[in-house]
Amino acid sequence: MNNIITLIARILIAHIFLLSGLSKLGAGYAATQGYMESMGMRGILLPLVIALEIGGGLALIIGFFTRWIALALAGFCIAGAVVFHHDFADQMQMIMFMKDFAMAGGLLLLYVHGAGPFSVDAKR
Repeated sequence: MNNIITLIARILIAHIFLLSGLSKLGAGYAATQGYMESMGMRGILLPLVIALEIGGGLALIIGFFTRWIALALAGFCIAGAVVFHHDFADQMQMIMFMKDFAMAGGLLLLYVHGAGPFSVDAKR
């Protein structure tokens, strides 16, 4: 049962990155780029963000380089929380900050424990 739960956990944590990256393509691109720039980040970094979210999300789902992808996404979550969700006077921003840190915690567990047997990593 633990092997199935590990697979489900990978899918559940990966889907937020995959959907977030896909939502930034097309009409959401300019809005996201504008938001990044309003927070002091260079909008030119957005393609890298999209590639990490979509590529990392897909890699986690199939269990490919899971430990390294999980570590990269954990760092991404922590950086995103610090840069974009640091206004604790706004309750929604505080919730988003805590959500990013909670996701980083789950990703660090994936880094420690790996993808499990239902993964590309296990087949390699």
